[in-house]
Amino acid sequence: MHPPVRLVAIDMDGTLLPTFTQPSLSPKISTRNVMALRAAQKAGIRLVIATGRRAAYAAPLLNGLGLDTDMPLIASNGAVTCTLGGHAIDCCHISSRIARGLCGLLRPFGAVVFTFDRPGRGELVLEDLEQAHGRIAMWVETNRNVIEVVKPLELALSDGFDPIQGMAAGTIDRMRQADAAIKASEWAAECGTARTEYPARDLSILDLLPWGVSKGRALQRLAANLGIDRNETMAIGDNWNDLQMLEWAGQGIVMANAAVELRTLAKTRGWKQAPSNDNDGVAVILERALAKLAASGSQ
Repeated sequence: MHPPVRLVAIDMDGTLLPTFTQPSLSPKISTRNVMALRAAQKAGIRLVIATGRRAAYAAPLLNGLGLDTDMPLIASNGAVTCTLGGHAIDCCHISSRIARGLCGLLRPFGAVVFTFDRPGRGELVLEDLEQAHGRIAMWVETNRNVIEVVKPLELALSDGFDPIQGMAAGTIDRMRQADAAIKASEWAAECGTARTEYPARDLSILDLLPWGVSKGRALQRLAANLGIDRNETMAIGDNWNDLQMLEWAGQGIVMANAAVELRTLAKTRGWKQAPSNDNDGVAVILERALAKLAASGSQ
């Protein structure tokens, strides 16, 4: 039997956020989810948002909700950890040498973007805006003010200008092929990957990360700094880029809207299932955790 939870890591897209029904509008966290987040913090449960989004793309959806500004935010699939208020905690980079090699390897598979640790235009760099717009139009429109087009992309990756992460986008089949190509390449020992798949749109995002970087590794470091054991840690997610944090946390929760393969894996790992993101699954799980905490007299 698990002890009462003290730390909860929560994915955003497909988990805390509802399914996008109007691509032209920013998604909003439901009232029930917001109330559950606040109640958990008030009860002393530490929350961390763990997302593939970069911090500047995630924070606006969380600001103004009454959450603690010192709440940790694991962004860029574990490459960056900061607080909601913007205080830096941890950051990793990909060597520009490796990034240049990945450009040539991945160019045939789809749009490639690199994220840099600098505000404003040039935070995101790509070489074909039209190609990216065709696959991830909403992302392009939301981030247009910080996108810089550089062709060829290698010119943005001179020595000393190391990106935080890279991202390739395309169909699910093409991104699985791209992932396999990286694992079979000379860069396999120096670059990690994280896949996020959206079958309904036949869209996949393949994140390119420094070797060993993941949401799970970032969560492990954060828990150690907070003095919280993995058995007191819960992780809630819906996609393959959540796999490492689900595996590390003592209490893994998979959303009902997750891919069938991930939900099948959850059964073999003993992870529980939450209602879907459109049915306030995060709130349901947090409410149960709060009830367990109150019953244990730990509040």
